[in-house]
Amino acid sequence: MAALPDEIDHGPVPLPNLDFVQLQTDQGESAKTANRTELRKLLEYCRVHKGHVQCVVVYSVNRFAREKHDHFLLRAQLQRLGVTLRSATEPIDDSSTGKLMEGIVSAFAQFDNDNDVRSERTVQGMKARLEKGGWTFPPPLGYTASQDKAGRKTLLPDAERAQLITHAFEIFASGLYNKNQVLAIITKMGLRTKKGRVLSAQSFGQLLRKPIYAGRLVVPGWDVSHTSDFAPLISIETFKQVQALLSGKKPSVGPRLRCNPDFPLRHFVSCGDCRRPLTASWSRGRNQRYSYYRCQNHLCRAVNVRREDLEQRFEEFLGQLRPQPEYLRLFGAIIVDVWKEKQVQASAFRDAIARRLGELRSRKNLLVEAFVYKHAIDEQTYGEQLDKLNEEITLAEIEEQDARLDELDVEAAVEFAQYVLLNAPRLWAESGADQKQRLQRLIFPQGVLFSKGVYRTNATSMLFFELEEISDEKERLVALTGIEPVFED
Repeated sequence: MAALPDEIDHGPVPLPNLDFVQLQTDQGESAKTANRTELRKLLEYCRVHKGHVQCVVVYSVNRFAREKHDHFLLRAQLQRLGVTLRSATEPIDDSSTGKLMEGIVSAFAQFDNDNDVRSERTVQGMKARLEKGGWTFPPPLGYTASQDKAGRKTLLPDAERAQLITHAFEIFASGLYNKNQVLAIITKMGLRTKKGRVLSAQSFGQLLRKPIYAGRLVVPGWDVSHTSDFAPLISIETFKQVQALLSGKKPSVGPRLRCNPDFPLRHFVSCGDCRRPLTASWSRGRNQRYSYYRCQNHLCRAVNVRREDLEQRFEEFLGQLRPQPEYLRLFGAIIVDVWKEKQVQASAFRDAIARRLGELRSRKNLLVEAFVYKHAIDEQTYGEQLDKLNEEITLAEIEEQDARLDELDVEAAVEFAQYVLLNAPRLWAESGADQKQRLQRLIFPQGVLFSKGVYRTNATSMLFFELEEISDEKERLVALTGIEPVFED
């Protein structure tokens, strides 16, 4: 909206020649209401400069006012100040035809507004249903539309696809497979879209991020986050594990498919001089083919070694890093002890959060009672306090879920870890390409360096990091020097 000075000659004047003296822009404010900051400033400017402003130009009439009644009230106010209204996109003026067009355009603006009102009512109805646990959108893959006993819309697990989606989440949550591998597995098992098509990698990635499968109704644009009234396909714990893997917060031990099966150490071993990952390829000789790992840095080329030599030395390196059995047993006992302590602490923390949730929900019930039944507070105060309580309850529910430790047979897990560490060279040598990549990534999460025929690594083992987290008292019980490379004569 722009105010124009009275120096402009009367009559039709091309807009590019107009001298704009004031520009007012509504920053996303609705034209449905007169409670608009910039509109108020425009009217004030015209009033203060009465007699010096000839015309106000708006981009379109429907951005000036969305109600026909409001439009002509504003139009009349401007006329009292000696100001006419013009549109940059519509043919309105003070002629008979111009006034007719202005009436028609403002009527259409009101018609659009009525549609917007209906749209808002629809949205409010959908929000209300979501807040009661119902789903108001088309059913996602794995669910079918149905009705509950009260005749309200709800979702039921799709007998054909629900179990496959559950299985997909569980496979990915294990951390042993990446998205493409899980998609290949689940596609082979028969998962298809509702139109019978194979899921694309992008669609499958979006599916893994949908909280509805864990029984959470989340619509960020509407600030909606509630528990569904229909059965989830996965647990909230499984969903959180999947999100942690997708975001990179939880390391995956799945193999990286960029490695050729012929070269399990490709991109895992890095050059010790330039720190660039090694590449590998086959070379053809006169009578046979040869395989080499080499540094891919053209300015370095410090590593160029036959595949058999590099992989044999890696086996030897795994053997050198094998912990001494007596220290490994003590390591296992400490891990079990620390885990049990964490279980006790987590249980106490969950109890505290549960009590806080109970208090927040009680406060919410009291708030509703004060507004609905006792009429002790006004609607605005009620809305503000309800929003605040809902936010606190949501955050507390998230804390409660985060505080849940995965159920784990820690004794069996430690026993398996001990077996792997004591037999890592043989397990690596006898495994297939995928298993080799999983094992090496598990033991050396940051990869290893190779230079001048020698391996080295900054992180001895992912499985030994727990020793760094135990208390000082337990650190005195098992010296970290006990787990070192064992060099046999």
